[in-house]
Amino acid sequence: MSDVWDTHGSLQRALWIGGAQWSGKTTVAELIARKYGLTVYHYDYHDARGHQDRRIARRVALGEPVEDPTPDHVWLDQDPEEMAAETLAGFPVRFEWALDDLRALFTGRPAIAEGWGLRPELVAPLLDSLRRMVVLVPTEDFRQHQLRTLPRAGTLNVPVTDPARSQANRLARDRLVAEDATRNARRLGIRVIEVDGTLDAVAVAAEVAEHFAPYLGAATAA
Repeated sequence: MSDVWDTHGSLQRALWIGGAQWSGKTTVAELIARKYGLTVYHYDYHDARGHQDRRIARRVALGEPVEDPTPDHVWLDQDPEEMAAETLAGFPVRFEWALDDLRALFTGRPAIAEGWGLRPELVAPLLDSLRRMVVLVPTEDFRQHQLRTLPRAGTLNVPVTDPARSQANRLARDRLVAEDATRNARRLGIRVIEVDGTLDAVAVAAEVAEHFAPYLGAATAA
């Protein structure tokens, strides 16, 4: 593990589930946490809500507009490649905010941090073992299943002038960001699990738990 500020040792003990949108990261993390008595840190929730003040403060410091860009600008004015590049460029700053949250989260057992912004190239310098991280990515068939069955996946719930094209741009962006996570994980030797729907969430969680086995100990009573 690199020399990273970690006063309470929270980062050193953490387990990490990164990867793509709609791959079941949240469900898997919660199933493992429930079985083994762990704490889950949901990156996406903090990133979208808890970090908004820090996001605004950063814009002020950089002399950027304080207001969020319009939905049309976000989802229609850029092509998916530009959207993916912008997303990837923003992850390092947002990751530092997540680390601040995790530094303050002291638990007697390891915490599981899950979310698409927990990129393998950002997490790798924190790891004392590659078994502390796994990357989940959906196959295209499973992605389509999620789009059909998860309302929040199948619809971009923001006011845009062209909902169909916005959703198409979003999906294309997400594929590019997922490919980047997979490529970096494999380059770094971090395990990638492709979720194809042949295993249910409980079975996928069991596979991830086996990967994390050295740090879980015995399961707690339900």
